[in-house]
Amino acid sequence: MEFDTTLSPRVNSLKPSKTVAITDQATALVQAGVPVIRLAAGEPDFDTPAIIVEAGVNAIREGYTRYTPNAGTLELRSAICHKLKEENGLSYSPDQILVSNGAKQSITQAVLAVCSPGDEVIIPAPFWVSYPEMARLADATPVILPTTISENFLLDPKVLESKLTEKSRLLILCSPSNPTGSVYPRKLLEQIAAVVTKHPRLLVLSDEIYEHIIYAPATHTSFASLPGMWDRTLTVNGFSKAFAMTGWRLGYIAGPKHFVSACNKIQSQFTSGASSISQKAAVAALGMGYAGGDVVSTMVKAFRERRDFLVKSFGELDGVKISEPQGAFYLFIDFSCYYGSKADGFGLIQDSESLCRYLLDEGQVALVPGDAFGDDTCIRISYAASLSTLQAAVENIKKALTALKPAVLA
Repeated sequence: MEFDTTLSPRVNSLKPSKTVAITDQATALVQAGVPVIRLAAGEPDFDTPAIIVEAGVNAIREGYTRYTPNAGTLELRSAICHKLKEENGLSYSPDQILVSNGAKQSITQAVLAVCSPGDEVIIPAPFWVSYPEMARLADATPVILPTTISENFLLDPKVLESKLTEKSRLLILCSPSNPTGSVYPRKLLEQIAAVVTKHPRLLVLSDEIYEHIIYAPATHTSFASLPGMWDRTLTVNGFSKAFAMTGWRLGYIAGPKHFVSACNKIQSQFTSGASSISQKAAVAALGMGYAGGDVVSTMVKAFRERRDFLVKSFGELDGVKISEPQGAFYLFIDFSCYYGSKADGFGLIQDSESLCRYLLDEGQVALVPGDAFGDDTCIRISYAASLSTLQAAVENIKKALTALKPAVLA
């Protein structure tokens, strides 16, 4: 008799993360001796700032290695409250903050806490790859609202209003955006808030993980700071991107106590509290000054220089469309003019996935196909890499593309 190896319908409904899969594939190629340039992962190339590292090391040396309260240490939650007040104009008490093992966990728990089976989670596209799968984990239905590159991939409030139903439970906004780098201006957020106000069941999850990686004159507005939105907004942030702390695994959610307590309950039966060492390091991060002080602004300056180089370089290609990112460290470029082309020894380039496979094979550059983010016309390029690395990548990509003739010039 064969034993039963079936998996649950919930797991079978999930798609694996393409960004993780491509990053793993590129890493394997590098380990095998292939000189692949990896521009797929959303991870700063900078080391964690020294003052943060020292706080983590000191925590270990001083024996700060035991469980913390499930919600996070009072010291860190108080520091987060201070940050939200000073930088975002938001008032919270420590019992309205939940610290988790990364912002990814914070979002997943929020979706699980507020969505019932059959509820709809409204997600503007292009979207971070995990949002729809998080909805499916909660037995909710992801409802994708397309945006256009000509409108800088920003959600049209009229489109939002036309798609809302009595089942609409959660709207997920990400600004600055992964994968597009778009930043929602305050006026547009106010128009979205006016639509949200008309729907009593609708909550908003505001993913603000990239808030400090923003390029003037763009400015960041926290959705919960808009009139009437505090009560219905769950604000998620963390330390991975701005403070180059991806491996420390620390994020948090802030919101009305009723919702945050529900997330806390899930976490208590799921992972318990986050790393005590990482939490000590996070307190040091928040002590570096407004928006991370000079250390973070130096990283942002480098990201901006890289963005400008890529926008200029790819802007020289006929038929390629670019929306200049206002934040984060991604370029989401429309390469669809190359679809329909053929490459010797490879075959037909028919979509973003085949173009990315071609650029990996021929150009030895790892990128993420736009279909993973809900827009098959584009490819995501992470510029969380040194300028010299990006220069080599552009050279390889352009060389590979010259072997293709654009099928349709826009």
